[in-house]
Amino acid sequence: MAISFNLNGSAVSVQSEPDTPLLWVIRDEIGLTGTKFGCGKAQCGSCTVHVNGSAVRACQTPVSSVSGKKVATVESLSADNSHPLQKAWIKHQVPQCGYCQSGQLMSAAALLSKNKNPSDSDIDAAMAGNLCRCGTYNRVRAAVKDAAAEMRRA
Repeated sequence: MAISFNLNGSAVSVQSEPDTPLLWVIRDEIGLTGTKFGCGKAQCGSCTVHVNGSAVRACQTPVSSVSGKKVATVESLSADNSHPLQKAWIKHQVPQCGYCQSGQLMSAAALLSKNKNPSDSDIDAAMAGNLCRCGTYNRVRAAVKDAAAEMRRA
């Protein structure tokens, strides 16, 4: 059964079982490896992508549920680290091991698409579902604030 959706601005069609997790379709069938597998239980946030602009956990999202929808992965931000979030992540040296970062970036992008001037509590609430084993939460918050400021100036 063909399942069609828009991925990072391009139409795609996959021949997957309807209950196949979107994460595995993105990584194994389409070949975009920026979205990471973390816990497989939608608790760590490493696999966060956007579906119609909302942050979702790709490890627990059946591919059939995105039929006809817009899906965005971390690769959609920019290929050259020019997105305000990517620049802020680099400036604040957010990544240490880096494993959770694609999910962190996508949760932050979902927040900033809806809230151009988030408070600390807004950021903490939006990022609460993203676990960082390295504990860079203060850097994440600072980077989100910087990116928000740059996006407001643009």
